[in-house]
Amino acid sequence: MTIRLRVFAVVAVCLVSCVSEMEAQAPPVNPAPRQQAPASSQGFESGGSGGQQQNQGQASGGDKGMLGNSVPFFDPGSETVSWDGKLWNVSNNRAFRARFEKYLNAPEETAGEDMAYQKLLQEIYEKIAPGKANPKVLDEAWGLLPQASNFSVDGKLCDALADAVYAVWNAKRENARLDAANSQLLKQQETLEWNRRMASQDNELKTPTGGVNITEKNKAIERERNMRMAPFEERLVEVKTRKAANITKKEVTEVQAKLEMQALLYQLFLQRRFQHVLIGTRFYKALFGDGDSSLKISDAHKQTLTGGSGLPATVSLLDSLANEAVRDVREGVDSYKFLLEQNEMSSATQRLQEAFLIGEFMPPIRTLSRTLKRKALDFSQKTNQLLSAIEVKDYTLAEQIVADLKATAKDLDTAKATAAVETARTVSAMHLAKAKMAASEGDRSTFENEIKEAMIIWPRNPDLAMVSREIFKQSDSQNQALTDLDRLISQKNYRQIFEDRAKYIAATAMSPDRQDLLKGILEKMQMVEGAILRAGEVAKRGDYAGAWESIEKAYAEFPDDPKLAQQRADYTTQASDFVRCLRLAQEREKRGQVGSSLAWYLKAQKMYPASDYAREGVERLVKQIMPEA
Repeated sequence: MTIRLRVFAVVAVCLVSCVSEMEAQAPPVNPAPRQQAPASSQGFESGGSGGQQQNQGQASGGDKGMLGNSVPFFDPGSETVSWDGKLWNVSNNRAFRARFEKYLNAPEETAGEDMAYQKLLQEIYEKIAPGKANPKVLDEAWGLLPQASNFSVDGKLCDALADAVYAVWNAKRENARLDAANSQLLKQQETLEWNRRMASQDNELKTPTGGVNITEKNKAIERERNMRMAPFEERLVEVKTRKAANITKKEVTEVQAKLEMQALLYQLFLQRRFQHVLIGTRFYKALFGDGDSSLKISDAHKQTLTGGSGLPATVSLLDSLANEAVRDVREGVDSYKFLLEQNEMSSATQRLQEAFLIGEFMPPIRTLSRTLKRKALDFSQKTNQLLSAIEVKDYTLAEQIVADLKATAKDLDTAKATAAVETARTVSAMHLAKAKMAASEGDRSTFENEIKEAMIIWPRNPDLAMVSREIFKQSDSQNQALTDLDRLISQKNYRQIFEDRAKYIAATAMSPDRQDLLKGILEKMQMVEGAILRAGEVAKRGDYAGAWESIEKAYAEFPDDPKLAQQRADYTTQASDFVRCLRLAQEREKRGQVGSSLAWYLKAQKMYPASDYAREGVERLVKQIMPEA
């Protein structure tokens, strides 16, 4: 698997894991309180860090990480991830569409603050370039990290990097202190050993010549010598024990700092903060010159990162993947701009989706102008409308949308949509032909079933009215249907008319006035059904305020529809805070309380920035307050 596909696979797996846990993105880093800068980085060691080959094994049964016991499989051909018995389309799922549309509607990040932030990150990155890093430059680069963290777009990630580097410096200073302590202990050990030897050499034992007094005297001398040596031996044991403890503590301290920094770099990589990854890997290579850059992560994560290539999972691999991601995002945005010029909107939108999926937070993505992004948004909305039209079987509208899309996207593949329309037209025509035959034979049951089937396949088929007009001439059932239609219209029971539309379409074939009236009712009910369908899709994303507003717009025009009223009541409960703010704002506006009304509109807009009601209310009141503005 190429580096680009590995980057795409890792990002896809991370996205799927987030969607499966109902999360739009990975949790932000929570850095510890920022420390004061050290007086000097005495622990700095120059030199690169080379990777070491590691055995790549499968995740053990008890190894449960972010992705559980199983490792997702990414298929680059279909851009799907197979995991936990399910197939996930990377760029066609609810979470991705919501984030992508939010990005397309957002303004470009080209303000002075945004450019200053990118300039500061570039300065940090260049300061610690290989061959340039030294203790002084490293301190200067570290001092710039808190400044970058002050920008809201950073999300305090530079603070986390600064804290990780500071923790390494603390570990290295602690190791230097332990080395000095061991040097002192070594001197004490040598002194104690010399003193013990001197104590053992004094008052040598006398050779016995047969007298008991000499033996007793030797025992007394030996006891005296042992007593002199005992303090030195006890102190010597204590010194050796402290030396061994210091050596162990030194190894553990540096390893712990290394593991914490590796974990931060891996987390930043999963969050697609590739600029921070590149800065972090340069700090890592400058701080650790022992040549060991292998990542201490679970086997499942290693396999996800390396894509089963057999390569070792190292900090250098993170660095190369991040660099490849940066390059790929830049090329993706350039391709999007070129394809726009070639009027190839379908390919252009796909390239932008791929670039956004990999590098959502990269400068080429964030600085793309909203004018250019809106072109992709318009295309995406029309394709979604096409899917909705086919879903509700409005093939007439589908044909119109296909024609519009071809005019703006010459590379669009409309084979599936065209096939759906032609299939519906053919099958519907077959049912209508059977209905004609059944009517001529007086088979009312077959006639009604065939008309019903034709209505199910293509509810707004233009040929349906023509066939019905021929069949229902001088029909008693037609007269009854017209009577029922008039009654339902007088009752404004348009929902019942919509449910039995096949019967009434056929009944009005010989009544042009009623036919036009019925056509208007069905078009309105089709709008109601479309609004309910759209609100349901929005609600699936958890956006109940948007669902309520979609229903509210339709309800304002069709207040008598019971199904719409029920949906409105349900979404009003689910978005109660937003609805309450909006209604208070409207009430204050009616009373002429401009300031209070504007405050409530702004509060509603804060809860749901895309609200048309809130935006229009704010614009009205601003014009009222400042008519010349």
